[in-house]
Amino acid sequence: MAISPTYPGVYVQEIDSGVRTVAGVPTSIAAFVGVATRGPVNQPVTCFNFGDYTRRFGGLSTASTMSYCIDDFFANGGGQCEVVRVFKALAAGDGTNDADGYAKLTLVSLKLRATSPGAWGNRLKGRIDHPEETDDIAATAAAAKYGVAKTDLFTLTVIDEATGAREVHTNLVAKDLDTERRFDRVLAASSQLVEFEPKSDGTPTFVNGRPSKTSVTGGVPDLIAAAKGNDGQTVDNVALAGDLATKTGMQALRKTDIFNLLCVPPVDRTGEIDKTTREKAAALCRERRALFVVDPLKAWDANPDTAAATTKSGMLAGDVMALANADHAALYFPRLRKRDPLRGGQIDTFPPCGAVAGVMARTDTQRGVFKAPAGLGATIAGVEALSVKLTDDENGLLNPVAANCLRSFPNIGRTVWGARTLKGSDQLSDDYKYVSVRRLALFIEESLFRGTQWVVFEGNDEPLWAQIRLSVGSFMQRLFLQGAFQGTSPKDAYFVKCDASTTRQDDINRGIVNIVVGFAPLQPAEFVVISIQQIRNAA
Repeated sequence: MAISPTYPGVYVQEIDSGVRTVAGVPTSIAAFVGVATRGPVNQPVTCFNFGDYTRRFGGLSTASTMSYCIDDFFANGGGQCEVVRVFKALAAGDGTNDADGYAKLTLVSLKLRATSPGAWGNRLKGRIDHPEETDDIAATAAAAKYGVAKTDLFTLTVIDEATGAREVHTNLVAKDLDTERRFDRVLAASSQLVEFEPKSDGTPTFVNGRPSKTSVTGGVPDLIAAAKGNDGQTVDNVALAGDLATKTGMQALRKTDIFNLLCVPPVDRTGEIDKTTREKAAALCRERRALFVVDPLKAWDANPDTAAATTKSGMLAGDVMALANADHAALYFPRLRKRDPLRGGQIDTFPPCGAVAGVMARTDTQRGVFKAPAGLGATIAGVEALSVKLTDDENGLLNPVAANCLRSFPNIGRTVWGARTLKGSDQLSDDYKYVSVRRLALFIEESLFRGTQWVVFEGNDEPLWAQIRLSVGSFMQRLFLQGAFQGTSPKDAYFVKCDASTTRQDDINRGIVNIVVGFAPLQPAEFVVISIQQIRNAA
């Protein structure tokens, strides 16, 4: 702010440096869309470890392939993921099950339900106590504090017999009163197990007075069991793909701020998602600047002896997806063989997307997003074997058609041995042939998109252009120093242009400023050729 001098003396003012730092965005946040036993539906939930997932979504389940993939993600170096639970309700109730899937807990006149649909809610039990019967002094003080009658207060106890979780909510009020202890408000703020059962208009059922104490046996109120909860219909591809208007299924990821890797495991571990769903996932990734990690088709490894030829035929026939968004997807073959702790340690087959996403996250942390997530360092943890053990020749069939192979090597174990996008076929010669180049470009795009928001509505002339060149150039220089680009000097590695040659007077008149950024990406060394020559002594 300019100073207006009014008296003789010295004035001090601080001047803005004009440098606005462009910060790099995260590169390894994975998004998982699939079936879980419990938890919010069509709502992305952030998990930082498998314990978070267990608390919110119930942990490993034989009915949830996604749960095993998330476990693989964290076991292989993943640090953060967004989880979207998909649930398909029953068409109608049958008396035993309610159509919406929520377990209902009716305690005398108090109508509650589980916080999320699923049969897990049938393990809930609850009871109601009246506090003045055990501590009249405390009940009187609480009534005075909250401005209600002592005979309006009750205590709700809820137990989850499956996990042992126990909640005790004291000094609740079931009347429609303007008090902080009204039961629907308290449960919404602090309960992980139950919420009010809504009427058709979405409001709770209030009580004229307070709920009666549940029946007493041996001096202790009985626990009443919840019922009618169910896991709904089998989730299909339509439910996984979701609806853009209502933001369900994978479209619920539009509610998140950012994700970089998308995994959509099959509902059944022996099944697969269909081509249409895969294409919708890749289209979403293009829009959100992410990469879709694609699982192999189930028919490819039905016969291990012919798996490589079958896979090549499927890739050439376009069975995975159309090419429109294929540069935002990468396929990994074959599937993983690992022990299932829920089936006594028996070895079963699982999709590889979660483990591969974890390897990508680990590579980003250790080396950077510009390093191809493949090689001897890209080992896969917790895997006993692969559904197909590929030979070098079979690997040679699949690599040129953009099928990334998972290989097993002596003394190394299972590792990722391919780094191409689904547009990485030799025949296509696409700019984004490699996963590392595609992901580096997405990282730069998203970082600059977020880091240049300050430019909007600034004066569109040389002072602004100079600031843009400085800010964006500093960001690109940081990447150059990290080894993200080719070249021995910055001028060989990248350029940033924002001047009169990129933004002409017509652009200025239309309120447009054009920033042109170019970079020379590092291509992974896919093929190492060693030439050996024998030296002959002529003497």
